[in-house]
This record gives sequence, structure tokens and C-alpha cells, in this order.
Amino acid sequence: MFFTRILLVLILVCATLFSSIPNAQAAFIGTKQEIELGAKVAADLEKKYGLLNDPEMQERLSQIGQTIAAVSDRQDLKYSFKILNNNEINALAVPGGYIYVFKGLIDYMPTEEELAGVLAHEVTHIAKKHSVNQMEKQMWTTALTMIGAAISGSSNIAAMAPYLNEAIMAGYSRNDERQADSVGFSYMLRAKRNPYGMYVTMRKLNDIPNKPNYGLFSSHPDTEDRLNKAKSQAESIGIKPKVLADKNIYRVTDGRYTLPVGATVGSNKSEYRAYLLAGGLHNIVQQNKNIDPYRFISLSSGERVDIYYDDIYLYSIYPQDVTAQQGSANTAANDYIELLRTWAVQR
Repeated sequence: MFFTRILLVLILVCATLFSSIPNAQAAFIGTKQEIELGAKVAADLEKKYGLLNDPEMQERLSQIGQTIAAVSDRQDLKYSFKILNNNEINALAVPGGYIYVFKGLIDYMPTEEELAGVLAHEVTHIAKKHSVNQMEKQMWTTALTMIGAAISGSSNIAAMAPYLNEAIMAGYSRNDERQADSVGFSYMLRAKRNPYGMYVTMRKLNDIPNKPNYGLFSSHPDTEDRLNKAKSQAESIGIKPKVLADKNIYRVTDGRYTLPVGATVGSNKSEYRAYLLAGGLHNIVQQNKNIDPYRFISLSSGERVDIYYDDIYLYSIYPQDVTAQQGSANTAANDYIELLRTWAVQR
């Protein structure tokens, strides 16, 4: 009994010290336990919201996410990416490799490069064990009943899961969020994704009124500071196509040839469309020694038509972009591809 009291006192002292460390690393929750905990919380989320019944969209999200996961700093996890059937614009990273986006986010960010920006941010939270670290701090500082399990190394998932839920909903520290921004950008580059994808994602999230206080919107650093750093990171790699603005009219130029950009369509501001186009053109140049003018393609996605160079996303044509002479989004997309072919030849 005496030794038990001494042990409890030592544990409480350690808990106090541990909670004062700003970026404490995971101390006793191993990968196996993390995966088991994550699976429990993931199952609860799926039960609460349900999954979107759209296999094609689920597969699309998974394909985008796996390109990011494949270049992350943690390869000891099997990552999964799923869409929750809820119209909220948000996403959640659950330790163990479980990443969820809400249907509302899919609708709000229709291009794959915007979604890649969100997923890179969320993969970083898992790769750097941000929620696990936060959970351990909470467990220590609340002198939980799981002390015996922690000391013995046993796994009591049912009792520990509430602490993980609490850690996820409590959000991340500002340092964690900055790291998710910075490392997430590096994952985008490794995966050969659009270098402006993260910047556009942040801009669009900042446009949302009445933001929730968890998931993508928990404890974020100063908005302007984040946006400036995201843009600076992208420009630091030497992107040559520049975005030009004249009032609300945007264009993209590489100095020799200029491409027009359509007007704002819903949440897809003309400015955002321009930056994604500039980043896409940059990737074409970086990934191709010789640019073939006839490898530009268009793919219909509902009412809009997306334009690619092989698998590199460039631009979307919306019904609002179609002139009376063109008549359809497919015709307008073919016209825009002709402009891109001219750019490829003249650059």
C-alpha cells in the first residue's frame, strides 16, 4: 500500500511535468494501440454520420489521398480516406490512419488539387502524432483511471477511446497547425501535386462564415500569417507562370503567352482558378522535358468540364464560362485546350 501511494505521487508529479511540455512526444501509446484506438473512434464517426453512398466519389477521394499518404513520413500505417454523409464543410484526422472529409467539403472544393491540400494537412496531423500527443497529455493531467494499463502496457481500448475523442474535438496547438501547413505543403510537392493547392485551400476555408471550432478550424494560427506563409512557400520553389490581376479580371502569363481566366463561380473565385492554373502549368514544365500539345484532355464532371495535361489538373470550364457561340461546356473546353496548345508551342 505504501509503495502504491508513492507510485501514484510520482505519476502525478510526472503528469504535471509532462503537461508543461509544449510539444511532448507520444510516450506510451504504440502504433498497434494507436490503430486500435483509431479504429474505435472511426467506427463511432461512421455510425454517427454514415458514409456517402457514392462509390465513384469515395474512390476518387481515396486515390487523391493515397498519393499523399505514399510520400508521408509514416509508412507504418494503412491510410483510409472516406466521405461522411454530412453537409458540413470540414475534415477530421483520426490517429491510426483514418481520415474523413464531410460531403459539404467535397461540394465546396470540387477540384482534386483543393482536396489534396486538405488531405495533405490531415495526413500530417496523423504522421506527426498530433492527436496522440494531445491525448497523452490529457490522460496524464487528468490522473486517469488508465494509469495501471499505461504502466503495464496493456490495451484497454474502450476506456482510452474517450480521451482520443476529446483530443480530436479539442483541436491542435498552434505549433501543430503550423507544422501541418508546412509539412503538408512538402507532401504536396513530393506527390507532384499543384504547389498552389494548399494556398487555395486555405483561402477558401477562410471565406467560410460561421466556422466550427474543431477539425479544419481548431486552434488555427493567425489567418493572414498562415496565408502569407502558404503563398511564400509555393513561390519559393520558383513558379514562373504568374497570376495577373486587373480589378476582378485575372490572367496567367509566363512572360511570352497569356491565358484568360473565367469569372467567379460560386466558391471558386477567379483568383483561385488562376492560381491553380499557374501551379498546373508549372508542374507540366517541371515534369516534362518536351511538352506535347496534343496531350491536353478534357473530362466531364457534372455540369463542369475539367482540363488536364495527362494526369495534371489545370482548369475547369463551368456553364457560366460558356459563350453563346460555344453553346456547351465541352465546346468551351475544346476552345481552351487550343489556347493551351498554343501556349505549349510558343513557350
